[in-house]
Amino acid sequence: MPGRATEGIGKAPLALILSLACAFGCKATPPTPRGTVEAKPAFPDRPTVAPPAFKIFHQDNDTYTLVTKEDATDDEIEAIVWQLRDAAHTKTFDALHLSQTFVDARQPIVWFHVYRGAKCAGEKFTKGPLPCEASYHGAGDYTFGSYKNPLTDSGVLHRADGAEIQLWDSEAPYTPTPHS
Repeated sequence: MPGRATEGIGKAPLALILSLACAFGCKATPPTPRGTVEAKPAFPDRPTVAPPAFKIFHQDNDTYTLVTKEDATDDEIEAIVWQLRDAAHTKTFDALHLSQTFVDARQPIVWFHVYRGAKCAGEKFTKGPLPCEASYHGAGDYTFGSYKNPLTDSGVLHRADGAEIQLWDSEAPYTPTPHS
């Protein structure tokens, strides 16, 4: 019988070690240090280049489709989107040859789609075969208004590699910049 009394002694320390290891090292998530601030997404700086000229390609009840030069850079597309944002908040669309009355009458949203050249610009309203395959080819978008807040807005750059870049925090109030 002496063997029976000592059989469980070898297992007890192992069970104790495993219990302690799980108690101190098996936490699902590490504790968050106090005072830690959640990182906010970074937005690109406003471009310093001048926006290139653009023209109205199409307009319907709630949308402007705009075209600019085919070789517009990402910074130039961003500059157009920022220019639209400034015009929305300063009520100066007429200076851009876009109807301020049209924008003011939005129900409750107006969209601006910016394209590099006219080749694919008809894709959102074309009946029949699409001009540039079955995907979106806009270079930038500006949205003014929402069902909850008529002054909210968002700007997006659509890069050639497929990445979508939010240009500013759409939840933050508009603040005029020296460029506006």
